[in-house]
Amino acid sequence: MRAITITQYGEPDVLRLAEVPAPEPGPGQVRVAVKAAGVNPIDWKLRSGAMAEARPLEFPHILGLELAGVVDAVGEGTEFAVGDEVFGWSDTGAYAEYALATNVIRKPAGLSWSEAAALPIAGETALRVLGELEVKPGETIVIHGASGQVGRVATQAAVALGATVVGLAGASSLDEVKALGALPVQYGDGWVSRVRSVAPGGVDAVFDAAGFGVLGDSVDLLGSSDRLITIADPAAFAQGLRFSASGSETAAVLEDLVSRELKIKLGSSYGLADVAEVAEAHRESVTGHAGGKITLVTN
Repeated sequence: MRAITITQYGEPDVLRLAEVPAPEPGPGQVRVAVKAAGVNPIDWKLRSGAMAEARPLEFPHILGLELAGVVDAVGEGTEFAVGDEVFGWSDTGAYAEYALATNVIRKPAGLSWSEAAALPIAGETALRVLGELEVKPGETIVIHGASGQVGRVATQAAVALGATVVGLAGASSLDEVKALGALPVQYGDGWVSRVRSVAPGGVDAVFDAAGFGVLGDSVDLLGSSDRLITIADPAAFAQGLRFSASGSETAAVLEDLVSRELKIKLGSSYGLADVAEVAEAHRESVTGHAGGKITLVTN
């Protein structure tokens, strides 16, 4: 099969289109003919070597954590059959014609391939952190990066829970944040004052999904660091603040996400089998201004 691989750390030009053996599913696994794969910051951080100490790779390596596609083969002990349309997390790398997966569910007919591939990581992360923050109905939570993939899911989930969400975003995204049910506040100098003006009763929790150097001011806003979590700013480690990174990749999480009928915003789409396009997808992701979920799709 064809796959996008890396044999060393480096810039996007280390990506290669290669012929590799198709993986065979083991117990509880399915092999998926990939229709769409999600592109996430972790992909290019792994590729560049930025995560080499925490998550060293064995080469050659196939990137890609999220997939959507059609079951092509099944291992023992799985409920799926060849031909089922599924989505979830890849066990072997989703930047490929075929990938193995354990934690997948059937794709609802109303979700496109790209929408399905866009949901697992952002959705699981958002729900996990809201749980870690113990957000309750009637509370007020600040979400940095409310227009981003994780922020959008977290905003919708917190609003549905009955919390007041103050969503920080760039000027061009404020209307989108408002449409999700949040009180929109623009980033930049003076953001703390703007939050206090729309939430005069105070703030109960802060979820940093952006990583724009807002941790210190967020602690001041809260009055403590007890209910502040970032998923994006490694400065948290030096400051003794909570950084949430470990996930729960289960079918139950995917079922929960589907039941919420979340609004998903897609961004650019690139060819899954075109190494130049995959490299460009990484370059766009690095900018942090994709404007929606980047996906790789089959032609």
